[in-house]
Amino acid sequence: MNATATATAPPPSASTVISADMLAQFDVAGPRYTSYPTADRFVEAFGPDDYDTAARQRRQGIGAAVAPVSVYVHVPFCASLCYYCACNKIVTGHPSRGDEYLGYLAREIAMHAQRLGPRTVASQLHLGGGTPTFLGDAALAELMRLLREAFDLAPTGEYAIEIDPRTVDKRRLAHLAALGFNRLSFGVQDFDVQVQRAVHRIQPAAQVFDLVATARALGFQSVNIDLICGLPRQTVASFDRTLAQVCELRPDRIALYGYAHLPERFKPQRRIATEDLPGAAARIEMLSHSIATLTAAGYVYIGMDHFALPTDSLAIAKRQGRLHRNFQGYSTQPDCDLVALGVSAIGHVGSTYSQNAKTLDAYYDHIDQGRLPVACGLALSRDDVLRRSVIMAIMCQGHVDFESIAIAHLIDFRDHFATELAALGPMAADGLVSVSDHGFTVTDKGWFFSMTRLQRATLKSAAFILATLGATGALVAAGLNEGSTAQRGPVPTCIAGCR
Repeated sequence: MNATATATAPPPSASTVISADMLAQFDVAGPRYTSYPTADRFVEAFGPDDYDTAARQRRQGIGAAVAPVSVYVHVPFCASLCYYCACNKIVTGHPSRGDEYLGYLAREIAMHAQRLGPRTVASQLHLGGGTPTFLGDAALAELMRLLREAFDLAPTGEYAIEIDPRTVDKRRLAHLAALGFNRLSFGVQDFDVQVQRAVHRIQPAAQVFDLVATARALGFQSVNIDLICGLPRQTVASFDRTLAQVCELRPDRIALYGYAHLPERFKPQRRIATEDLPGAAARIEMLSHSIATLTAAGYVYIGMDHFALPTDSLAIAKRQGRLHRNFQGYSTQPDCDLVALGVSAIGHVGSTYSQNAKTLDAYYDHIDQGRLPVACGLALSRDDVLRRSVIMAIMCQGHVDFESIAIAHLIDFRDHFATELAALGPMAADGLVSVSDHGFTVTDKGWFFSMTRLQRATLKSAAFILATLGATGALVAAGLNEGSTAQRGPVPTCIAGCR
């Protein structure tokens, strides 16, 4: 493989699809909907006792003994600061802090195991951050031992870890394989050296090429590459070169996140010069080139910010209508409960969401007092569950079938969503959505746009419309919709390739 590959001729201009007027009309902030309701709607009145109730109901429910869970572990530490970062992280050069954190994770894992029941089956595990590989080999081995002791990790499960290429070598990748990880997600962001310098993250392309080759040789089932569009000093030409190199790497999945410059909220971003950021026209051109380049290379556009090879399980699940979405993005796993471990981690049990304490001191304090570190959350209403199902149908299938939703939730769809359906008329006229007597479908053109007409309506009344042409628009992936990459309030987990 060639770590200095050159880009092929650029694809047609985005202007053939997106006019300046339409871009201005639909460029309005909206949520990503990794959950509904979104994390900014969580309330502090929801605490450990509420989580205990949800866990008890799960344990006593029909089929609870065989229903698998997904497990997420948040490791907040980073050895170096990336200027674009909007994640919950702690920059430190002291590895001992990771060892202390592991001790608290061990106690939290035991608390969850006690509440969920012994040896609950886990079909999915994801280590995110921060930088999970901040933890040393011995610490990672101990963490996996603790997880295997508390959960029955299914033989066919998906076990993923986010990788900062600067923190691993061939030996460490072999160690991760031996621990049972079968999926790797490399935080590349951009191969251009000028961009790397501007964001304080130098990692030679040759290093990434070597690591990906090693991962293939070690038999990892899936290799993911994360990119960020809209970083300082990025140009259309430079990003074309990065795309060409990524296509040569041929990862199984590609996540293309949009950078949102919010220096008033995220202090590290104040080190980025605003004049170095690409403008809206350049960013939409980068998006257009990305979609054209990746699809021409054989990748399937999954939705939002994800692409996958046609043989990848995500692409297969999309073709078969089995795609799902959770706090980690798109998934092949059904809507199973999510056990969240670590500072700021978000979980989902039954019809509840919960988030752990967002600072390390508060997280440690909860556990020292023998309490689960749940700091906030939400018990979903019947209407929340209904709207969540509609949103996920849009996000995962790009289509809503009125009858299916009506039967599942015992409603008259047209009556219940009369206001929202009326709002689809102008969107259909713009060619963004196709509406029939039986349902509606987001068009290819529709994936490019964020939505304005109901943006000022309440989230409660407009949720699934916002998802249609707000959260699901490919403009979100380009970062033009800045509100989509940062929820109101502290960011709970990494959503922009920080590792």
